[in-house]
Amino acid sequence: MATPPPVRRVIETCVYCDDLDAAEAFYSGLLGLRKIWRSQNRDLFYAVGDSVLLIFNPNETRKGGSIPPHGADGSSHFALSIDPDQYDPWLAYLRAAGVAIENEHAWPDWGARSIYFHDPSGNLVELITRPAWEKSIQS
Repeated sequence: MATPPPVRRVIETCVYCDDLDAAEAFYSGLLGLRKIWRSQNRDLFYAVGDSVLLIFNPNETRKGGSIPPHGADGSSHFALSIDPDQYDPWLAYLRAAGVAIENEHAWPDWGARSIYFHDPSGNLVELITRPAWEKSIQS
């Protein structure tokens, strides 16, 4: 079997939220992400650096349409990159906003640190300092 061409980066990642109003308040309001799209009660998209975070209402996206149906059950996890000097300010900001911090973790092999918390639909959000995977990826 031939080796496939290389994949360069993640373009988009997706989580599912059945309450897009609560998701929008969380991602736009609390996290300050820049919204690039919202269609009624179906989907909500955010710019994250040069990638995109997609938030789908699973009940609506299962219906399909011009693209194949999307949908999943249960919560998910994703990580957003932050600069190392922004770890403490983010932690203070989240605590001041009343966000329950699920966990903090230091990654000694990578020199990174993570803050874990949940969005309104129970998805586990991680803020991780750079470099996170760079050392492993470049090996």
